[in-house]
Amino acid sequence: MLYGIAAAVAALLLTSVLAALLRVPAVRLGLHDRRRRRRPVPLLGGVAVVVVTLGVAGVGKWTGVAPLGTRADGLLIAGAGVAAVGLLADVWRLRVRVLFGGTAVAAACVVPYEETGPLVGLLAVAWIAAVAVAFRALDHADALAGTVGVVTAFGVGACATAEMMDGLAALLSVLAAALTGFLMQNRHPAKIALGACGSLFTGFLLAAAAVLTRAGHEPLASAGVLFAFSAVASADVVLVLVARRLAGRPVARGGPDHLAHRLQRLGLSPQGAALLLGVSAFGAVLTGVLMHAGWAGESAVLWVAGGALVVVCGLLPVRTARAGVATGVTGVTGTTGVTGTTGITGTTGIAGTTGITGTTGITGTTGRVKATTATSTASVQVTGQLRVRNG
Repeated sequence: MLYGIAAAVAALLLTSVLAALLRVPAVRLGLHDRRRRRRPVPLLGGVAVVVVTLGVAGVGKWTGVAPLGTRADGLLIAGAGVAAVGLLADVWRLRVRVLFGGTAVAAACVVPYEETGPLVGLLAVAWIAAVAVAFRALDHADALAGTVGVVTAFGVGACATAEMMDGLAALLSVLAAALTGFLMQNRHPAKIALGACGSLFTGFLLAAAAVLTRAGHEPLASAGVLFAFSAVASADVVLVLVARRLAGRPVARGGPDHLAHRLQRLGLSPQGAALLLGVSAFGAVLTGVLMHAGWAGESAVLWVAGGALVVVCGLLPVRTARAGVATGVTGVTGTTGVTGTTGITGTTGIAGTTGITGTTGITGTTGRVKATTATSTASVQVTGQLRVRNG
């Protein structure tokens, strides 16, 4: 008990400090979250979560104070491999299919086929990889992936404790503490982001641990529990896939059309959107824990599924801003302006080799700039497509 408290506190503090330190090299190397158009956030926060989780859990095993067990050891090794794939994705642009395939290979190494059977085991591999990729998508907003990860880690850890898997429960408590320390640097406005390294690692550990706790149980009931643990991430993926299909956009191309983006378009603040989704995750995870413990029937998952369906259908009509195109909401500041060979700047009008000056009007709704000036003999009109990139 005393070691568990000490490990959790150490994981929380170490992750917070390490995440703050890693922000400097991330900025210098230009490793920013490319999906956050308005305010690029440095990556490598996930590296802190991975290093501290592996380190604290490894110290407990090495000292013999908190042996994890064979399954938890294999889970850590496979998770380290998934984190390595995610780190490559942070540095270079890797396709989603590559991330899914790499995570699936790691998942295939930890699924207990002797308890699940080959068919259910293969389905579990696919589910683990899908949840890991879905957690990466949750990193689209400040504090969202970390909040959902902490809530889910506590829920899966409770199920592991009920199954007498003390080593797995200890590993999940360390992960929850590390994510909490990361949230100290990731709360709005975020100083550093989780990145593919941390989000894939977190999603993989949570999904694989959930499969281990449900191994040997009735498959249909287990499917309900596993869905409850991943309800928020699943709703986000379904919403994005359906919206992009209806809009005729490639499903793999990013954009501001996730859950938190749409909630903010409805008027919620970034903190409010993360809090609302965190509370939703808590309700779904609690339902899964109650189902696992036998305190709630299998039909309880229908409430979770119904709530997720309502959220998806309710947010689907919400219009989202197209990335990179100026709208009436987006402001254009003085020195930003438009620069080019003609030397157009924000408020000084037109200045060039001809020495013509004038006044510039910027229309935010159409995204076009029109500048006119009159002299004694001629008038000059300049039009061009305005694209504003915030941050």
